[in-house]
Amino acid sequence: MTFNKYKFVRYSKEYPKLYKKEEAKIKKILGNNVNIEHVGSTSVPSLGGKGIIDIAIRTPKSKINYYINKLNKIGYKFNPEHPGTNKSKFLQRRIISKGKERRIHVHLVLNNAFWDTFIIFRDYLKKSKKARDEYVKIKKKAAVYSKQEGKRYRAYKERCILNIMKKAKENIKWTSHS
Repeated sequence: MTFNKYKFVRYSKEYPKLYKKEEAKIKKILGNNVNIEHVGSTSVPSLGGKGIIDIAIRTPKSKINYYINKLNKIGYKFNPEHPGTNKSKFLQRRIISKGKERRIHVHLVLNNAFWDTFIIFRDYLKKSKKARDEYVKIKKKAAVYSKQEGKRYRAYKERCILNIMKKAKENIKWTSHS
């Protein structure tokens, strides 16, 4: 079965429920004090995107191997080749939910500034319909342009993301989570 990762799907009210299930599983193995957030397109109502549940976990460098090993035990596979590995470590797993295959990505975030970008970007998209609409257009075009290649997909979205981040930093009264 071929899995088209780079496609655009409408937002689903199932996304927060799927996140909460995964959050509970992760907290059960890593502890309730772990700093965990739902990020990415599925965390922003009405955004839409690839339908992947992205989870960011603030990770002390001293616990990186411990977290990876614990997450492996509940089905997450570590991908050392994923972009951004100096700022975060990437794991993923696939689940079946309501008859559909879903991908869940975990980003073990090692860098405070990188953590902040996840949060500020998500929060700004939740507040700004204009930015959200702009990002939806780019994501739809990127899905076609990518031809199922991750580098092409990310490159197509990059300028839009940088512009939205600039606006977010200028317009949101936001306190760093550092």
